[in-house]
Amino acid sequence: MNILSIDTSNQTMGIAIVKNGQIAGEYITNVKKNHSVRLMPAIDQLMRETATVPEDLNKIVVAKGPGSFTGVRIGLATAKTMAWALDIPIVSISSLEAVAYQGSFFNQLICPFFDARRGLVYTGLYKWSPDQKLENVLEEKNTLFSDWLEVLAQHQTKVLFLSQDIELHRELIDKTMGDLAVIPDTSYHVPRPSLLAQASMAKETEEIHSLTPNYLRLAEAEANWLKQQQGKS
Repeated sequence: MNILSIDTSNQTMGIAIVKNGQIAGEYITNVKKNHSVRLMPAIDQLMRETATVPEDLNKIVVAKGPGSFTGVRIGLATAKTMAWALDIPIVSISSLEAVAYQGSFFNQLICPFFDARRGLVYTGLYKWSPDQKLENVLEEKNTLFSDWLEVLAQHQTKVLFLSQDIELHRELIDKTMGDLAVIPDTSYHVPRPSLLAQASMAKETEEIHSLTPNYLRLAEAEANWLKQQQGKS
């Protein structure tokens, strides 16, 4: 089984090629640059360096958000186009769930999150089961981080926080959670596309044309448009 995984849903852009359970190659950048002009050249380079041709691929896995609206669309459009052209299965994974896989050696609660501005975050709560399956404890949502942390504090158990935006919220996490907060080193906060391939093993393949983004909220322009329409009715 040869898998190409793609994640452009947030600032980090990552692709990986996994062959028969082994990581053949992985490419990750964590810089504020345009994913749309960098993604396909990066895929082409990684495939050449791993001696992989498109016909070798058996499945494509993509992070479907939440995150940057533009980034999510770029990743999904690329993954869907490739899966359709190659006539191979596609699997989409929540970008939050993908980050939670970084905490596979932590046996308590895991809180991945992405900053959504104005005090809001995209987040959810996960935990690894005794048989090493990642379980969703609290559903993913777009919420005020201060409110979310109050909910987590009520669990009175250790929580592992994972986010590329950890420094934006470290002070609030420490203030609310105290000793219950576990914040690992920097390398654990950058999403790894190879973990998308791992996560896909427990997922069903999806119909390409019905695959949609996991935004968790409307884009601001869409929300304003809906308010205008409601005002006219």
